[in-house]
Amino acid sequence: MKMQITMWSFFILLTGLLSKETTQVSAIRIWSTSAKLSSQMPRCPERCGNVTIPFPFGIGKGCYFNKAFKVSCDNNTAFSHGNGMYVQYISKDSITVDITLDSHPYDKSSGMNFYSDTIDKGAGGEHFSFSNKNKFVAIGCDIYANVKDSDTGSSVSGCASYCDNSTNNVSSSSASSSYCTGNNGCCQSEFSKIIPRQFTMSTQTMNTENTSWRTSNCTYYLIIEKGTSESDFTQLRGKCKEDDSYKGRMVLDWVIGNVSCNKAMRRPKYACRKNSRCIDDTTRPAGGYRCDCSSGYQGNPYLFHGCQDIDECASPKRNHCPNNTRCVNTPGSYHCDSNNVRHTLAKQLSIGIGAAITFVILVAVCLWLCKWLRKREENKAKQKYFKRNGGLLLRQCISLNGESSGGSLPKLFLKEELEKATDYFNEIRILGKGGAGTVYKGMLSDGSIVAVKKSNAVDKDQIGQFINEILILSQINHRHIVKVLGCCLETQVPLLVYEYISNGTLSSHIHGNLSHSCNPTVSKSELDDQILPHPAIILSWDHRVRIAAEIAGALSCMHSCASTPILHRDIKSSNILLDDNFRAVVSDFGLSRLLSVDKTHLTTMVGGTFGYIDPEYFRSGKLTDKCDVYAFGVILAELLTSQRVVTSNEPEDPGLAYRFTLALKENHIIEIVDPEIVKEVEDEHVIPAVAKLAKRCLNFNARRRPSMKEVAAELEQQGKMRQDMPHNESFQDNISPKSESSCSHTSDCTEEDNQNSVSHNEMHYDRKGSL
Repeated sequence: MKMQITMWSFFILLTGLLSKETTQVSAIRIWSTSAKLSSQMPRCPERCGNVTIPFPFGIGKGCYFNKAFKVSCDNNTAFSHGNGMYVQYISKDSITVDITLDSHPYDKSSGMNFYSDTIDKGAGGEHFSFSNKNKFVAIGCDIYANVKDSDTGSSVSGCASYCDNSTNNVSSSSASSSYCTGNNGCCQSEFSKIIPRQFTMSTQTMNTENTSWRTSNCTYYLIIEKGTSESDFTQLRGKCKEDDSYKGRMVLDWVIGNVSCNKAMRRPKYACRKNSRCIDDTTRPAGGYRCDCSSGYQGNPYLFHGCQDIDECASPKRNHCPNNTRCVNTPGSYHCDSNNVRHTLAKQLSIGIGAAITFVILVAVCLWLCKWLRKREENKAKQKYFKRNGGLLLRQCISLNGESSGGSLPKLFLKEELEKATDYFNEIRILGKGGAGTVYKGMLSDGSIVAVKKSNAVDKDQIGQFINEILILSQINHRHIVKVLGCCLETQVPLLVYEYISNGTLSSHIHGNLSHSCNPTVSKSELDDQILPHPAIILSWDHRVRIAAEIAGALSCMHSCASTPILHRDIKSSNILLDDNFRAVVSDFGLSRLLSVDKTHLTTMVGGTFGYIDPEYFRSGKLTDKCDVYAFGVILAELLTSQRVVTSNEPEDPGLAYRFTLALKENHIIEIVDPEIVKEVEDEHVIPAVAKLAKRCLNFNARRRPSMKEVAAELEQQGKMRQDMPHNESFQDNISPKSESSCSHTSDCTEEDNQNSVSHNEMHYDRKGSL
C-alpha cells in the first residue's frame, strides 16, 4: 500500500512539471485543500478529547458567546453548562448529549405499573430545546406510553408495547426479537415536527391478564437519538433492578437567541458576522435564530473572519464553465472567461499524452508490485494463522506420537488444497450452517469425498485443548464415533476435515418428511424445515433399540475407554448420523471437553441444546459424564415417542423430558409411545423396560443416573432378546420410506450389530452446520 501511494505521488509531481502554469495551479489547489478553517476564537481550545468545540461554544473565559454556551473539559470529557449534560457532538444547529434514564418497576402483587409523570421544563433555558431528531422508545410488557404537551394536552408521540410468553422468555437473546416492533416488548415512534417546551411522559399497564410482568417486570421510556442501534436498548427487556439504568444519546436543538432575525439584527449583540446570514428557527415554539455562511462562503459564521470565500475554480464540480473557457474566482462567486481555444487544446493534448504514457507505465509497475506484495502478505498471514491456531503444537505432537501412536494421526491440509476441494468454499457446496460454523462438501485430489467445517471463531485461550481434542479424536477407532481426518491451520479460523456420510441425521428420520398426523406436537412448519439428502425412512422398534445401543456404546467408549475421558456435552438426535447401513455415528464435538482422570467434574459455562441440557448442570455449571447420560435419556424418549423435544408452535410446552417422566409417573406410558411401535411390539414388557431405562437416565439427581456403560449393557441385552428375527432379510428390507399421509411403521428388523466393535469413524453434519 505504501508503494502504491509513493507511485501515485510521483505521477502527480511528474504531470505538474510538464507546465509552469500547471505547477502554479497545482500548488494553489494543494494549499487551499490542506488549509483548515479555524472554528474557534484565537488562543481558545478547539477540542476536548474527541469532541470539536466550535464557537459560540467555548472552553475558558472569553471563548464562548455567553454562559449558555460555556463548556468545561475534564479528563477529555466535555460538559455543557447550558444544559447540564455531557457532550458527544456539536453541529451547526444541534448538540448531541449523554443521557441516563431509570426503570419503573411493576407492582409485584398486582402486576400494575406505577403511573409515572415526568414533566420536562425545557432542556436548557432559551437556547436549547428537544429536537425532532430524537425518537420516543418504550420498553415493557403490555403498556401504553405517551408524550403530551403540558399546556394543551395534545399528544406529541406515543406507542404501545405488547408481549407474549415466547417473546418474554427470549427477548434478551433471540436474534429474531432484536427489532423494536411493538409486539415484542419494545415500541418506538417519531415526534411531531414541533416539540413543546414542556411535556409529560407517562406509561400505563394494559391487559395484565397475561401476567407477562412476572418475567419482565420493568418499564423504560427513552428519548434517544435517531439512528441509535436497537440492540443498545432492546437488551433492557426482561431486566429490572433497583439500580438499572440506560445510558444513551439525545439530540438538543440550539439557537443563538430566542428572538427572530429581524429583532436580532437591531440588537447590539447580534451574533452573525461578516459574509454570513441569519436563519429563523421555525421548529421551536419560542422561536430563535442561528447563523450560516452566505452562498459562496464556508466556515464559522459566528467568528469575525469565520466565513471564507470558496474557490469554485479549484474543483470542476463547483463551477459550470464550458471547456473552451477559463474559470475566474471572485469573492462569493466566479465567472467564465473566453480563452485561445487552439493553444489550450494543443497544450492539453500534449499534457494528456505525456500523462497517459506515464500512467500506463505506472499502472503496469503497480500491478506487478501489488501481485508480489499480495503473495508475500498471504504467505505471512498463513504463517501467522498457523502459529496462532496451534500449528506448531500440533506438528510437535504429531512428530512425538508418530511412531508410538496406535491410531491414525491427523493430516495437516494446505489451504489451497481445501479451497480447491470446496471450489473456494462455494455456497452451492454448503451442507449446513450453525452457530459453530459452516460445513462444506468437498472432493480431495485422490477423489475421496469429505466434509470441511469452517469455524466461526476459536477461543485463543483454548487452542491447546483444541489441538489435544483433534489428536484424541483422530486416534479413536470406534465405528460409531466420528472420524477426524485432519485440519488446516493456515486460515484465519481452523478448517476441520471429516469423513463424509450421506444418510442424514437420526432426527431427520424420526421427525422428517412424515406428516405426523398421529403426533400433535409436531407442526407443519417444523416438518417443512427438514432438508434430507434421501427420503426419510420408518424406523422399526428393533432398529431404534439397535441405534440406541450403538449410541450408548460410543458414549461409553468416550467416558470409560479413552485415555482421557471425553464429555460430549451436546448429545442430541440431530448430532447422530446414520451411515450407508443406517448405523449410528456420534458427531459434533464442538462443545466437548476433556476430563482428567483425577477430577470428578468441570466447572464451565452452560453449553448445549435447549431440551437436552441436564437441569443439575444448568443450575450448578458442573459438567460430569452424567450430563451426557441425561441427554441420551432424552434421545431414548424421542425414539419411543417420535415426538420433538421442544415444539415452537406451543410456547407453554414444558418439553419432552417432562411429558415423558410425567406419563411414566402416572402409569400412562403406552399413551405417549408412538402408536406404530405399540402395534409392532408383541412382548408387552419390552417397551416399559426401555422406558424405565430412559426414566433412570432422566433422573433429576445426577448421582442416581446409571453410567453409560450400564446403559449400553442393558440396551445390548434388550437387543439380544429380539434376535429371533429372520436372518435372510437385509436392513433395507426392514425399512420403508416415510409416507406423506401415513404414520405407519414396519415391524421387521435385522440382526443386531455389536456396538463395541471398532472400525472406521465417520463424519456427521446437521442442517445447522455443526460437526
